[in-house]
Order: sequence, then structure tokens, then C-alpha cells
Amino acid sequence: MNAPSPEVRDTGRVRPNWEKTLTATTADQTHALAARLAPVLEAGDLLVLSGELGAGKTTFTQGLGEGLGVRAGIISPTFVLVRIHPNLPDGPRPGGPDLVHVDAYRLGSAAEIDDIDLENTIDSSVTVVEWGHDRVEHLSESRLEIDLHRAIGLTAAGLGETGNDPGTTDGGILDAGTLDFEDEDTDEPRTIVIRGYGPRWPAVPEPVATFEGKA
Repeated sequence: MNAPSPEVRDTGRVRPNWEKTLTATTADQTHALAARLAPVLEAGDLLVLSGELGAGKTTFTQGLGEGLGVRAGIISPTFVLVRIHPNLPDGPRPGGPDLVHVDAYRLGSAAEIDDIDLENTIDSSVTVVEWGHDRVEHLSESRLEIDLHRAIGLTAAGLGETGNDPGTTDGGILDAGTLDFEDEDTDEPRTIVIRGYGPRWPAVPEPVATFEGKA
């Protein structure tokens, strides 16, 4: 029997190539971090966002959209599941990738992710999946995981104690008692943990490494 790869944790999860913890003291700083990261993103990149409601996932995605130069109007796609924001020819990156914004809150498994046909757009777009932990990792061998922690709220790694996303029970079923789709990003300090996986992200990208958000 072969020994497990050093890339795999005892839990079976793949180790990230790196992890960077940042502090943003305002929603504007969360937005600015994403706008700084956007220029290094390419078609085919996958970003997985985790964080409690109001932690800033949509604010972060709006910053990405600004930096990518896609059509404005990014909101949480909870009730639509997928929104595609096309690249603008007169934006900062004409000819660049579209932004595909996914909210997997209501999707309970990787199989349900497959049902929304992201494979048709993933190679030509930057794909951002909110609530995507343990649902979308099969879509690409490389990804950035971005956990947003409010001052009070998430346990480690942006997950509940069971390892599920907040708002799910042990079986991954949505807990109706936690459903609140008002994802308002309050202007309060938050910790942002970014991890890079796979050959696309061997080292911390410069916009992340040099970010100074803490006042």
C-alpha cells in the first residue's frame, strides 16, 4: 500500500501551497483588496468564497468585477444561483475574461453543482463561488480559497464546528433557522484568509503579499 501523498492532510484534504491572513478594517478595504487581485486573474481561475452572511463575500466579488472590467451590477445571486457579468470592451481589461458569480448556498453537493453546467463557462471566465466549500473543488485542479471572518461569527476556516458551511446541519442540509438573505456588508473589521491550491498558485500573488489594509 502506497503512503499518502505529503500534499494530503490526515483528514484527506489537500494542503494549500500557501496561506495568507490579512486584516481589512472597512468594507472599502475588502473591495480594494479584490480590485488589486483582479489583474492577476485569468480565464479558468476558480475562487471559492466562504464566510457568514454579511462578512463581505459580495463586496469582495464587486471589487473583483471592478478590477476585471466586467459589467456592473454585481449582487448576491442567491435566488438566481448563477449570474454572468461580461467583459466590457471599454473597461480596464478589454478582451479579458467574463466573471461568473455563483451562490451555492442552496446546493447541497458537487452533483448539484454539475447540474448548473459551470463546465461550459469555467475555461473562458473567472468563476467566483460563494458558499462553495466542499462543492466545487472538482471543477479545477487549482483554486483560491478566500475566507472572510467578521469580528464575531465564524469559527476557524470560515466553517461551522461540523466542517460544513454556516447555515447547514451535520448532513449538509440548510438550517432554516439561519436563513437570512440580507447579505449586508457592515463596515466593521474582518479577517481575510486566502489560500492557494494547485499549480496555478505556487506562491502568494503580489497584490495579496503587499496588501496593507489594517489602519
